[in-house]
Amino acid sequence: MSQQFRSLAPSADPNVVRTALAGAVAMAVAMGLGRFFYTPVLPAMMADLGLGPAEAGWIASANYVGYLLGAILAAYGWAEGIERKVALASLVATAALLLAMGLSSDVAVLAAIRFLAGLASAFAMIFTTAIVLSHGLVSGKSWVQATHFGGVGAGIAISAIMFGLLVLADGGWRMAWIAAAALAFAGLAVVMRHLPQDVARSGPAKKEPPLVWTGPLLGLTVAYGIFGFGYIVTATFLVAIVRDGGGSSLFEAGVWLVTGLAAAPSVAYWLPAVRRLGLVNVFALGCLVEALGVAASVLVPLPAGPVIGGLLLGATFIMVTAFGLQAGRQLAGDSPRRALALMTAAFGTGQIIGPVVAGYLADWTGTYTWASLAAAAALLASGAIALAFCRTRPGAT
Repeated sequence: MSQQFRSLAPSADPNVVRTALAGAVAMAVAMGLGRFFYTPVLPAMMADLGLGPAEAGWIASANYVGYLLGAILAAYGWAEGIERKVALASLVATAALLLAMGLSSDVAVLAAIRFLAGLASAFAMIFTTAIVLSHGLVSGKSWVQATHFGGVGAGIAISAIMFGLLVLADGGWRMAWIAAAALAFAGLAVVMRHLPQDVARSGPAKKEPPLVWTGPLLGLTVAYGIFGFGYIVTATFLVAIVRDGGGSSLFEAGVWLVTGLAAAPSVAYWLPAVRRLGLVNVFALGCLVEALGVAASVLVPLPAGPVIGGLLLGATFIMVTAFGLQAGRQLAGDSPRRALALMTAAFGTGQIIGPVVAGYLADWTGTYTWASLAAAAALLASGAIALAFCRTRPGAT
């Protein structure tokens, strides 16, 4: 537990359930919709707008450039005491930018929209997480983190169902973005009502001290950045892999639904492993499992390959993200938010590189196989680096 929360009374937040649910909805909007809705809509956009994998990769990477910038900006402490205002403004921007995606056809404009959406999602993720997890720590409720991050998978699953219904209704990709914006505005109303007013603190808002870099923290940050590269290739192109293999639009939605359903409870069902093995060991194990899924998505024929890929991606990517950040908080001393922001920046750097490399490899080879195998190799490297630099004892949470 971070030092900054140890002295707080356990009664500081009597409405912890509402807080956790508000966090889950915020993550569903910012991440499940704002970040990942691009994946199921991408094949239809590529077909209608004549986009190749490289152009699709550049649009995806623009989102991750915005995410990286947001993470870096969040590390400077300017939002101390106004976290809620920044988080809500970011969710408003997310919903508006989802709507804007349905109104444009120009690659440069689409990339600009996705850049701004990445900036908004980074702010929303970092500042809602700071609020929600602080109240969870104060209340001593470990399930708050699982509920909060589970919102990402819930958002993916809900958006997959919505996309499948639009496919049945011949709604088209533009209508899909507009419907996603409507869902986001509805989620925003819930968050505005139930998100706490501030981070739970033992005293007045104050800036954290500069982050002290140690070998384990540096190693974990490097591993986290490589993980960003490894996971994002499949997270961006999974549905396009289905389309490339001849799968139907409904099967595309189904694969994305499997991903979301596996992701929603993933933090919760990995918690027993954390208690037995420790955070870093589970981080590395998750990278291994995800690498198997990424490889299966292109090496195992339809329908099994993408389903296995989606299932193992969903079962791991949120929990690896969450437990990686939690391990970083433990290693950060009195500067947990700076560590969270800078690790997110490393993660964002990997995400920027991933879709561009994957897009050009797909254009060059005519298949997503080599891009996915490169991603699987990166995931294995991430786990190995984490184990080498950050050995932890079982039960360390």
